[in-house]
Amino acid sequence: MFTGIIETLGRIHEIQKDQNNLHITVDSSITNELKIDQSVSHNGICLTVVAVKDSFYTVTAIDETILKTNIGDWKTGDIVNLERGMKLGDRLDGHIVQGHVDQTGTCIKIEEANGSWNYTFEYDKNLNNITIEKGSITVNGVSLTVVNSKTNEFSVSIIPYTFENTNFKNFKVGTKINLEFDVVGKYISRLYSINK
Repeated sequence: MFTGIIETLGRIHEIQKDQNNLHITVDSSITNELKIDQSVSHNGICLTVVAVKDSFYTVTAIDETILKTNIGDWKTGDIVNLERGMKLGDRLDGHIVQGHVDQTGTCIKIEEANGSWNYTFEYDKNLNNITIEKGSITVNGVSLTVVNSKTNEFSVSIIPYTFENTNFKNFKVGTKINLEFDVVGKYISRLYSINK
């Protein structure tokens, strides 16, 4: 369980393919605080730490994760958003994030807005996920508020702190991102699809 408040950034050091799995080694400032079996969100994907050495740690992604997320597109040197699992009793500063990516989306528009940025994303509506105006959405692990919600697209507004401290600053039109829809929105979309 996560909050969508990014702790730090990591850099992809190495990616090794092993049958249908990917072993991904990350260089991070929080590595010395990690332990094997710990869950860490990487661009919104909950992955388990399997090895720790010096400033590097390794996680493994299975076929299901590779198919549903943008992890298969990662390259050595890429920057990823990192968040460790939430502790019971901590404040919930973002929203409840499971670390289970629902689908990917694509950045279709970036606008600078006098000190902030507006990003618009589109996604495949056929997977029955929806956004709700002023509801929560997780984009690459970042908890955000939906604006301009439409059938298969939505926008978010990014403050300078978020821009500087997440990989949003590296997004371009066409960037593929991970989406986890709000639990409440998921529930409503499931009810809607059942009653169709």
